[in-house]
Amino acid sequence: MATDNKKKPNIFKRIGSKIASFFKGMATELKKVTWPTKRQVFINTLSVLVFCLVVGLIIWLCDFGLQSLLNLIERLR
Repeated sequence: MATDNKKKPNIFKRIGSKIASFFKGMATELKKVTWPTKRQVFINTLSVLVFCLVVGLIIWLCDFGLQSLLNLIERLR
């Protein structure tokens, strides 16, 4: 059994170096990000809102149609 004269750094130094490494890596990755322009954000927001309105309209039409159908069935009873 060989004995090492090197001691591990204490736990606070090990955790501190891991946290520092994490933030350095995060900063490096954030520098690689291509951020959208204001125009792109506006167009994307507008398209999401239009899509939500279209889906809401479809759901409302289905609900209205089924409700009308049930009312018709009830009146025929």
